[in-house]
Amino acid sequence: MLTFKDRATAPKHVLVRLLDAESVLLNLETERYFGLDETGTRMWQLVTTSSTLDAAYQDLLAEYDVQPELLREDLTELVGRLVENGLLQILPADAGKLAEV
Repeated sequence: MLTFKDRATAPKHVLVRLLDAESVLLNLETERYFGLDETGTRMWQLVTTSSTLDAAYQDLLAEYDVQPELLREDLTELVGRLVENGLLQILPADAGKLAEV
């Protein structure tokens, strides 16, 4: 189940091409592609570079004049669709980090 404490990453089999403010994501394994408009592209950029989905959400909330609940729903829907299509991978926030000794 997706939580905003998780983080997102682009799988190695996903090719991303930016076209002006929009983007196209291509799953090289399935040859399926997904087009994102300007807002979707910004969401993609933030979820794949932020430490958690919540951090991306907070940045988007600061950038866009939008109701918090609507943004949360839209972000959750987009992330879910990208995961379903193999274009995004969800990991626990601490996955891949070295344990402190």
